[in-house]
Amino acid sequence: MLNSDGSAAEISGYGTRCAAAFLVDAGLVGEDVVIATGAGEKELRLLERDGLKFIFEMNMGTAVIEEGHLRFQLLCKDGVRECTILWVRNPQCALFVNDFEFDWKALGAEIEWHPQFPKRTNVSFVKVEDRHTLDVRFYERGAGFTMSSGTGSTGAVSAAMARGLVESPVTVKTLAGPLEFRAEGDVLRMVGPAEIVAGGEFYFEG
Repeated sequence: MLNSDGSAAEISGYGTRCAAAFLVDAGLVGEDVVIATGAGEKELRLLERDGLKFIFEMNMGTAVIEEGHLRFQLLCKDGVRECTILWVRNPQCALFVNDFEFDWKALGAEIEWHPQFPKRTNVSFVKVEDRHTLDVRFYERGAGFTMSSGTGSTGAVSAAMARGLVESPVTVKTLAGPLEFRAEGDVLRMVGPAEIVAGGEFYFEG
């Protein structure tokens, strides 16, 4: 998986669902799909299909939060920001906010390249609405502002659960629509869409 700036990424939740949609539409797999990614094998199950629109449940794995990273004090240009640093098969930094009435994109760009993250990081700004709902904005490593993020949402839910702010099931509201999460022990499962919007054929001479 390549980011829009050409850099490689371990995994994309949306990208993996799109790959699964392509395989299902091509008749190459059934309802259960296993896709090898840079973050290991990911299991998906097709829940619904309406033409070229698909809904998948995807095993997002278990988040890792190292000691001292649940409430990490990150020194930024405008002062110290408390965040949760975690690994969901790619690096995530979640900041909890009361609203989005500030230049969070600029802060996300700063944190992406912060010295704390030598390989850069994805950044999520998380607003807790209630015990089962988060509203999240994303600034992704190698892509910048994105309307939604599967792994970013996974990081946001994992961080909020670790802080005792939410409990399963959790709806993540993104600018591109909601994603649904439920916990099975330490494992998070995500339900989200994929849609095929175009196709093409390429011919190669043997």
